[in-house]
Amino acid sequence: MNKLLVTLIAGLFATSVYAQVPAATPAVVKAEASANKDIAKAEAKEAKVAAKADEKATKAAADATEKKTKAHSKAVKEHAEASTDVAKADPEDKMKAEAKAEKKVAKANLKAEKKMIKADEKAEKAAVEAGADKAAAAAKTHEAKVEAATDVKKAAAK
Repeated sequence: MNKLLVTLIAGLFATSVYAQVPAATPAVVKAEASANKDIAKAEAKEAKVAAKADEKATKAAADATEKKTKAHSKAVKEHAEASTDVAKADPEDKMKAEAKAEKKVAKANLKAEKKMIKADEKAEKAAVEAGADKAAAAAKTHEAKVEAATDVKKAAAK
């Protein structure tokens, strides 16, 4: 029993000697400080790019909404004009005026739809570009973090 206890205690001391982490050298401390600084710069740059991308996407969405509203109001105005033309028409020309009004309304609707589609397309394109910008910035930040970790490991290996 005594031999077993002595063996276990000796094993405990032996493993504790090997498990000790060497003290950080000045080169490692300097590398870690530099790495943290580089990471902070990269994260700040990523945040700036993300904010700018979000701003662009929001502005494009607002522009799209404005254009869609204008197109819709223009179409409504055309509808009102067409209705007025039909109401003003003589009873004999009523059918002809209604046909002309329907054509005018259809043309106004088509024009409004085209403008709305283009506005949505532009807003979606801006949102996709914003997402791509954010992804690229995140990738650059990740790269900076990996480079910083590598630099610290190199300094520790020296």
